[in-house]
Amino acid sequence: MSGRPRFFNQRRSLLLLLSLLLGAGFIATALFGYYSSRAAIRNTLIGQDLPLTSSNIYSEIQKDLIRPILISSTMASDTFLRDWVLNGERDADAISRYLSEIRSRYGAFSSYFISDKTRNYYTANGILRQVEPQEQRDAWYARVRVMQPDYEINVDLDYANRNALTIFINYRVYDYNGRYLGIAGIGLTVEAVRTLIADYEKRFRRSIYFVDAQGEIVLGSGQRNHGILLRDIPGLRDHLDSILGEASGSYQYTANGEQYILHMNYLPELKWRLFVELNEDVALADIRQTLLFNLLISLGVTVLIVGLSHLTLARYHRHIEQAATTDKLTGLLNRHAASALVDKLLGSQRRSGQPFCFLLADLDHFKQVNDRHGHSVGDEVLRKAAAIFRQSLRASDFAVRWGGEEFLLVLQDCDGEQGLQVAEKIRTALAEASLSTSIADLHATVSIGVSEYRPGENPEQTLSRADLALYRAKNAGRNQVAGEDTAVAEGIGSA
Repeated sequence: MSGRPRFFNQRRSLLLLLSLLLGAGFIATALFGYYSSRAAIRNTLIGQDLPLTSSNIYSEIQKDLIRPILISSTMASDTFLRDWVLNGERDADAISRYLSEIRSRYGAFSSYFISDKTRNYYTANGILRQVEPQEQRDAWYARVRVMQPDYEINVDLDYANRNALTIFINYRVYDYNGRYLGIAGIGLTVEAVRTLIADYEKRFRRSIYFVDAQGEIVLGSGQRNHGILLRDIPGLRDHLDSILGEASGSYQYTANGEQYILHMNYLPELKWRLFVELNEDVALADIRQTLLFNLLISLGVTVLIVGLSHLTLARYHRHIEQAATTDKLTGLLNRHAASALVDKLLGSQRRSGQPFCFLLADLDHFKQVNDRHGHSVGDEVLRKAAAIFRQSLRASDFAVRWGGEEFLLVLQDCDGEQGLQVAEKIRTALAEASLSTSIADLHATVSIGVSEYRPGENPEQTLSRADLALYRAKNAGRNQVAGEDTAVAEGIGSA
């Protein structure tokens, strides 16, 4: 006996459909604009912006990082340095003054010379120590001593300056006949270069880092820091062979759920690769905000249209709902409306324990009225009988046209005994009433079956017992009231 009025569901479905259509249209338009703009921006970033930014940064690097290479090259070809070595390194103070002048003139963190003959490590402060190629800390010296290129860039600890992490430019020194004399160079602190890179990143709003030939980050900041291997970066490892095998290129990859666009250039002076990287989510933040703004406007328009539609439909729904819940002929509730009320009553009974009764009433010999006087008169009799039923009930009770000439009366806070009394009152009122119709005043009687709801059963079971009681009343001669466990009450006569 449960269910909602059909028209309410139809109205809700219509509003839902309207919301979906409007929402889908607005969202599709906003998303189309977003993805079109996103594709255009990405193409610009990949084809123009990142390569141009990389070129600008490269120009800055030539000024800030390649300059130390030129300084080291100048030291390696300096006639003073070569003559001093060829003359037997007799004046250590002279080389210290020379290195001190190099350091102060060019703003280097350190300057040095290591003699291949004596293994002395000369600095601006004098002889630091003698290098030992077999020791781990001097492995760089053994490497540079036998390498083919004229210089290398090495990131290592500077033992002359409290083990500060330093970028060394180690340049091989030769005499006038091409004989190897030692290593000259200068050092820049990694922190100073990192500050320089951080300045680049702030100015260009990109992530910038340098990678050596082995795919290890040698300089960087933030998440891309010294010592990280490209093969350990999710997504980027898939492009590793291509990156290390090409002089330049643009790449796209996904790491930790974020999209990145990368441009790479090989810097032959540094023998490193310059990476200029952009987080696509950050780059597209503005356009995503625009998308969100458009979606909010779309939502507002959708809510406004649906709200106006709701108000319009609600006005008609009240009329439709009344027609859907009321029997058109008698004005009583119909079976669909009764279902919801009975469910509500059942919930109240479970909470309070108060009894309620079903009275199932059937007009006696109603078919004869239709056969003798026609259906229009029969309809008038039904309306008159329904009015008597309604007048005989309390405000908390309700009457339902159950079907044809059959009616269901639901009595709240009423046990079986009280239900029998109310049923008898109704039976008597109808039997004594003169039902005025268009052709004559007619009389009608009613048979009523009474059942009280038993906790734990469903309403259909209660109704079934009322139907059995009604059957007993009819078999006893009609114009009777019968309970489920009582004898049939005596009537005033058969109709």
